Amino acid sequence: MIDVVRRVLLAAAVLSGFVLKTEAADQPDGRTVVPKSTLDGLNAKLGVTYARYGDRTLEMDVYRPKTAWGKLPAVVCIHGGGWAKGNRASHGKVAQALAARGYVAATISYRLSGEAPFPAQIHDCKAAVRFLRANAAEYGVDTDHVGAIGLSAGGHLTALLATSGGVKELEGDGGNAEFSSMIQAAVPMGAQTDFLSQRTREISANEKRGGIWRQFLGGTQAEKPVVYRLASPLAHLDADDPPCWFVTGENDDSSTHADAFRERMTELKIRSGLTVIEDAPHPFLGKQRWFDEMLETSDAFFRKSFE
Repeated sequence: MIDVVRRVLLAAAVLSGFVLKTEAADQPDGRTVVPKSTLDGLNAKLGVTYARYGDRTLEMDVYRPKTAWGKLPAVVCIHGGGWAKGNRASHGKVAQALAARGYVAATISYRLSGEAPFPAQIHDCKAAVRFLRANAAEYGVDTDHVGAIGLSAGGHLTALLATSGGVKELEGDGGNAEFSSMIQAAVPMGAQTDFLSQRTREISANEKRGGIWRQFLGGTQAEKPVVYRLASPLAHLDADDPPCWFVTGENDDSSTHADAFRERMTELKIRSGLTVIEDAPHPFLGKQRWFDEMLETSDAFFRKSFE
């Protein structure tokens, strides 16, 4: 029933222009644009507080199609920035485009590593999932079908969100503890998934490149192996975890292909896959044709996962 409803919504979206432009040539510089017709077809609630830590609050922007009635699958959108910078607005177009395809899509803020080191960031992601379930009636969320998507650091957090269900140290106290933080599908983009790898060991110790890792995890891999393991999506992967589909740019580092992660998923008989976007760099969301390929891939994967 969910898939039938969403197919109708998608057909209506195409007919009424509530999708992103698919011809990059329409934009003089090829940049990603969300047409006004798409935005006009969405209900938006901006700056919704989803977690509190004393006086500190965290917000999300929530979108859903105006033409939809009843419960829809939800997708949490997690921005990148080396865990140290960025904000939820950078995944606003991702959330809007997914909402136009029939999802409740929420792009979230989370505490950056300069404010609070790991595991604060995954605590916040899990709090966002719990909030959507706790407020399912208000936002029209199908609580049995919640997914996540994110790029770079957001891709890592997406993968960790997928594999760390039931890991008490990573749940946090962001509220709504009586609701589950487990998700049913994940699209990690440009993501690092093996924090115990030799590559991570070398980069974390590199004076220039390793700064974001040391700030995020409190030191190098050699100094903080227990923390690196706790933060590693691969270390938590088991048979209870949801399907994951990886998206990365052709010009990104091959570590973002998540080979060991996907091989382990195959062993566990969990659906997974990889889309490599031709000619794309690590930050590929800003170019229309790369964005569109990501959107088509992610939408197809979420629809299949939520059947």
